[in-house]
Amino acid sequence: MTAADLNRLEQAARVSMGGFQDPEAPAPRASPLRFAAVALMAAIVLTAASQLI
Repeated sequence: MTAADLNRLEQAARVSMGGFQDPEAPAPRASPLRFAAVALMAAIVLTAASQLI
């Protein structure tokens, strides 16, 4: 099986599963849960830094 055959099979699988994506499509936005986790880590770091000063 050649690389071209593998590429055609992969593309056919993506189309049949409905997962075909435009390579130039914008990236998905970050989830609110991820934002909350980053905010919590920032609060912990700031709290620890204030205890050291």
